[in-house]
Amino acid sequence: MENNKFPKGFLWGGATAANQLEGAYLTDGKGLSVADTMPGGKKKFEVLKSKEFVWTIDEATYYYPNHQGINHYHHYKEDIALFAEMGFKCYRLSIAWSRIFPKGDEQEPNQAGLEFYDQLFDECLKYNIKPVVTISHYEMPLHLVTKYGGWKNRQLVKFYEHYARVILTRYHKKVHYWMTFNEINGAFHFPALSQGLVPSNGSLDKQMIFQAFHHQFVASSLAVKIAHELDPNLKIGCMILYATTYAFDSNPKNQLAALQENQEMNYYCTDVQVRGEYPTFSKRLWRKYGVEQPQFEEGDLALLRDYPVDYIGFSYYMSTVVDKVSTTATSVSGNLLGGVANPFLKASEWGWQIDPTGLRIALNELYDRYKKPLFIVENGLGAFDQPDEHYYVADDYRIDYLRSHIETMAEAIEDGVDLIGYTPWGCIDLVSASTGEMSKRYGFIYVDLDDQGQGSFARYRKKSFYWYKNIITTNGADLK
Repeated sequence: MENNKFPKGFLWGGATAANQLEGAYLTDGKGLSVADTMPGGKKKFEVLKSKEFVWTIDEATYYYPNHQGINHYHHYKEDIALFAEMGFKCYRLSIAWSRIFPKGDEQEPNQAGLEFYDQLFDECLKYNIKPVVTISHYEMPLHLVTKYGGWKNRQLVKFYEHYARVILTRYHKKVHYWMTFNEINGAFHFPALSQGLVPSNGSLDKQMIFQAFHHQFVASSLAVKIAHELDPNLKIGCMILYATTYAFDSNPKNQLAALQENQEMNYYCTDVQVRGEYPTFSKRLWRKYGVEQPQFEEGDLALLRDYPVDYIGFSYYMSTVVDKVSTTATSVSGNLLGGVANPFLKASEWGWQIDPTGLRIALNELYDRYKKPLFIVENGLGAFDQPDEHYYVADDYRIDYLRSHIETMAEAIEDGVDLIGYTPWGCIDLVSASTGEMSKRYGFIYVDLDDQGQGSFARYRKKSFYWYKNIITTNGADLK
């Protein structure tokens, strides 16, 4: 397919998260994060949803793969050089909050942590790679959960504000694009990652989840305020998990259910952060869960109104299907959420339904609703990769997945969507957030490491590495 639909300056790159690749989990003064207590393995979410889980590390029972990650902390120069070889225009990463404030409630930051990110950003800029930084990506300091109870506690707003002020002040001349919280809406289904809530400290109480959302909304607006006071040209985005939502059939009950699922998952958090106000359906949504309006402090709503985000970052891996009528539909898994099987789609090896057309729909839905620039900051295929004797992976299945999604991105741009960039998830193999496995690989770069943390940590270019390099070189014009 030949096309020249991508605008000049389009931000091609890749995406990672600190807790999934850095490792060095106690190095140079870093404190424990919530991610450090989350075990690996296919039963990871089952463990975190149990009433017995209490945010402690039990190495006698579990393995914790993110403690070493892929040791990006000591390999970042090599990794960024490989990104530069692919031609990355940007690199989406996150700062580990507990590397800057080990407990989260200190006044003075950890200088070694600050210096690490100075060096990392400088390495990116050496190759003209723009850092795109998530302020909090599923790794809040553990102390803020064990002492304060996570984001249900209003005090976390001031701790986040202080953290954001420190990193924005220090790095704003190096980092132009920021996002406040990763997949903030994912807490509807799994608040452990982003809100620090599990059954033992509040995840079963929807009132606490909605209160935690409000505190995060306030914190997000404070970050926007700080950034724009430092430099009005800085771009601060939100980041949501987006799954295009279909009704299973034309039954009006399913059509209504799909509309309401779309409102809840895709728009509730986004409306507050982008439009600067709670959506009109909020009261009905609160009633659905049997909760009261979250507690607002004086000035909260004005802050939300005055400091909305500049763009919308989002992840897109799959679509979902809603069926409230049939009792025989087959359920499927997905990125923190599931649904029923779509008979028109194939699925990945982890059961996530592959739907590139759904991405075009997502882009149109988001841009039509908000009229703000969009940035696809996660998209990719988790798969078992089988390297040959030279550690080369012929991952045509990944190329096919990415090609089909890039094609629909081009069509969405033709539809009139303002799309500014694309950073496929796990541009280098890293620890899976959902299962803690290395064997669920997304990257263009193979890392020699298995699910038990054994391997050489050596990096190898996959077939998709060279394919994506050509995509960037031609600005998406050559998708062969």
